[in-house]
Amino acid sequence: MRSPIRTVQIDRVGGPEVMRLHDVELPPPGPGQARVRHDAIGVNFIDTYQRSGLYPLPLPTGLGQEAAGVVEATGEGVTAVAPGDRVAYAGGAPGSYAEARNLPADRLVPLPAGIAAETAAATLLKGMTVEYLVQRTFPVAPGMTVLWHAAAGGVGLLACQWLRALGVTVIGTVGSEAKAELARAHGCTHTILYDREDVAARTRELTGGAGVPVVFDSVGRSTFTGSLDALAPRGMLVSFGNASGKPDPFDLQLLAQRGSLYVTRPTLNAYTATRAELLASAAAVFDRLGSGVLVAATPRRFALADVVEAHRALESRATTGSTILVP
Repeated sequence: MRSPIRTVQIDRVGGPEVMRLHDVELPPPGPGQARVRHDAIGVNFIDTYQRSGLYPLPLPTGLGQEAAGVVEATGEGVTAVAPGDRVAYAGGAPGSYAEARNLPADRLVPLPAGIAAETAAATLLKGMTVEYLVQRTFPVAPGMTVLWHAAAGGVGLLACQWLRALGVTVIGTVGSEAKAELARAHGCTHTILYDREDVAARTRELTGGAGVPVVFDSVGRSTFTGSLDALAPRGMLVSFGNASGKPDPFDLQLLAQRGSLYVTRPTLNAYTATRAELLASAAAVFDRLGSGVLVAATPRRFALADVVEAHRALESRATTGSTILVP
């Protein structure tokens, strides 16, 4: 039996205005699938990259990679979940901007009893991003100092808390004094106002001229060169986003000139490719939420019908923390 739902779709790339709300008939879940009725939907920067065409998708397409809700039905062969289960998911094919959807059951993670759906939708993708970045892409260790761009953003605030618990000193870039105060309250040791200070020079000043072993950069074009300049010899630039646009092509010789540097461009999907990796990463996030290491701020809420406004707010860089859609 088909179920009528509302879903956000685009048939061309561009600004937030290309998103449209449609009424569609959702078929029963197929083999290996589960139908999830969404209680809350996460909004992330990757959604804006896909909407704008920076990360091309076949059109027309849905948007959104994160949500939490309840399993309504399962298809043939599904054993990972059952109807009535509270679940969440992050990553994979876009399409979470909807009241419900069918998706592979093995990409769903169980939602612990103490974690609200809105908390999961606001933190799972960002939290798993922090997990793979600081524990697997570049395993940080107590006593290290790292540079984190956009420290008052949704990923940044979780990273500051996670790294503080590990005994890591965080130098965070922010866009205003208010954001600096917020980042420090979440565990950022030093803040740099990126539009008023030379980030690389200030980072070297804070590290006694040494630079940092790793820079985590989700901003992209406007911060790329400064990130390289802030690194210690044999340091690593972890470029995991493009909020200011895709970095320009560069000569690899620049890495040699700056001290045999490394650059990597990781993705969440690659680090949660197997179900075992997915469950372990999600469990790391939920465990830290449950223990209080991570304290999720109240997300900014928009109705599903107000998705255009939600994207405009996110891209303005006026927001802090997380943003969700409520069906």
